[in-house]
Amino acid sequence: MKKETAIELSAPATAVVAKKSGRPANPNSKRQATLAARAAAKAAGTFKKGRPSVAGSKRQAVLAARAEKIAAGIEVKRGRPKVKVVVEDLIIPTVKSKSKKK
Repeated sequence: MKKETAIELSAPATAVVAKKSGRPANPNSKRQATLAARAAAKAAGTFKKGRPSVAGSKRQAVLAARAEKIAAGIEVKRGRPKVKVVVEDLIIPTVKSKSKKK
């Protein structure tokens, strides 16, 4: 059997007060108002990131046509069609390098 030893730490527990670093924020600034509005929109679920889509654009028409094909059960392939390349057996002649002897 091993002897168990108890180790006591004699350091007193003290609360550490963290000082806030950085520049203080002005609660009445335009930036803080924007951030508050963004937080409220996120909480409400109405916040949207990115560029808004234009309803009558060609891209939206393509996406709608693709969605219709998927709904109808038509297979939609993405990207460029695959092209089969047939290469005949080629005999490549080897060229010997001509070295000059001095």
